[in-house]
Amino acid sequence: MTRAERWYTTSTAFLEALAEAGVRYVFANLGSDHPGLVEAYARARDEGRAGELPELVICPHESVAMSAAQGYAQASGRPQAVVVHVDCGTQNLGGTLHNAAKARVPVLVFAGASPVTQDGELPGGRNEFIHWIQDVPDQRGIVRGYTKYDNEIRTGRNVKQLVHRALQIACSEPAGPVYLVGAREVMEEHLTPVPGRAELFTATTPGALAPEVAARIADALAGARNPVVVTSNLGREPDAVVELVRLCERLAVRVIESVPMYVNFPADHPLHAGYQWNTPAPNPALTEADVILVLGCEVPWIPSLNRPAGNARIFVVDADPLKERTPLWHVPAELYARANPGLAARQLADEVAAGPVRAEDVTARYARSVADHDRRAADRARKARPRPDVITPEYLAVCVHDAIDDETIVLSEAITNFGVVSEFVPRSVPGTLFGSGGSSLGWHAGAAIGVKLAVPDRLVVSLVGDGTYLFGVPASAQWTARRYGAPSLTVIIDNQGWRAPKLSTLAVHPDGVAAANDDFGVGFAPGADLPGVAAAAADAWAHTVADPAELPPLLTEAVKVVRDGRSAVLAVRVPPV
Repeated sequence: MTRAERWYTTSTAFLEALAEAGVRYVFANLGSDHPGLVEAYARARDEGRAGELPELVICPHESVAMSAAQGYAQASGRPQAVVVHVDCGTQNLGGTLHNAAKARVPVLVFAGASPVTQDGELPGGRNEFIHWIQDVPDQRGIVRGYTKYDNEIRTGRNVKQLVHRALQIACSEPAGPVYLVGAREVMEEHLTPVPGRAELFTATTPGALAPEVAARIADALAGARNPVVVTSNLGREPDAVVELVRLCERLAVRVIESVPMYVNFPADHPLHAGYQWNTPAPNPALTEADVILVLGCEVPWIPSLNRPAGNARIFVVDADPLKERTPLWHVPAELYARANPGLAARQLADEVAAGPVRAEDVTARYARSVADHDRRAADRARKARPRPDVITPEYLAVCVHDAIDDETIVLSEAITNFGVVSEFVPRSVPGTLFGSGGSSLGWHAGAAIGVKLAVPDRLVVSLVGDGTYLFGVPASAQWTARRYGAPSLTVIIDNQGWRAPKLSTLAVHPDGVAAANDDFGVGFAPGADLPGVAAAAADAWAHTVADPAELPPLLTEAVKVVRDGRSAVLAVRVPPV
């Protein structure tokens, strides 16, 4: 037996399996349950084999680790791994696991488990008081509402099979996170090295529309007076955007991006009909539509606020068209089809390309779309005019847009200013916009690290609220970014409070006491030096600005700082909540 084989354990095999499956990074928050992993990494470095294992990225907070893995997967299309400490670390993942689940992003989470022996029966048995405290009845149950698959590693002899199966499930549509646990004794088990067979665990191939279904939808679109596509996540596959453009240009179909988490359709295209968030009024493009294709979309509209006309024909196409893990969800469609949105867009584009079109109708629709697109552009320009006394969110967003280029990757987590970021920092290049996909705040902080590691030659800019910035555990995130050479620019839209709970309360109780007394409990007084957190933790460039005239030059300076390799945080004071 060679020296390497003598020390070959389940932990070594686990890390090898991740590497075999294409995992580049393990974002880790280590604990007492991970001696086997720590030793496996140390031995690999000592023996000159470190390059054979995924690179270990230490994250002082679990939410940063999970968001970094999600960001990397979103930017690269390849799943990454997260290592956390037993039940405590699993719970600290919290909302970030929700984000990955709702965004359908593949991430493998591994957590240790309390040792299963206490009298010295096996290596790795209990020898610290926390091993009793952390022994909970159903650790895997903590995550079961958010994972596609969970399992326990009970022996090292099939650990590679379990890892490859978990990643196979994570990457198969609809994608999502998976969770494995393993006790210390199991992770310390000595094994005979066995190569994995990752090529036998490929993800399921994307589903296509049945030919008759594709023909039915294509005929409906071709025969419509005012066809519309509503989408939010088709752009998770950048090539799908090209196919959607091809489909829409053939018939002059307008596109609404509802709660977009990606670039789904070029913002500068005349057929782009705008964005829909918590829009409190009917969307004209939606109410006028007689045929609507909901293509890769989670929430196409809010029924009580902006639903389409009652006689509109609606078709829903998605990898999960019924949102089977969402207890209450319904779009009144005449057809629901399970298919990959990008593949479906290509099929429909091929169908309409081969069929006849009413040229005069297409020309007239296109002309109306151009006019509407120009009108909305003029309206944006009016709203974004600088004021001498205050920085508005619209002006801030325009200044950010002017300071970056078309290839810059924007992470949007601006919450009540989501719509402002969409409209005033428009993205047209696929793969240059990402959102969390969920509603747990703070995703941007770790995601910026993951995105930068995935595409190191690109500028990464996050636009976030001040509350969101704090949710991101900025000290931990900025430290991690500095250690691993992943600088980014964070622009804080600082309204000194939580605006979202105030708007939610006003929507339900417009004439209530909270409204009458302006008593919402959402202010952040006394104010804090938010950029100073990043400066203290990671020597980041840090500034706060309230003067409109100072904003453009500060943004220019911040962008240069980041391109030169140092993170930057700029807090921009806007009217307070």
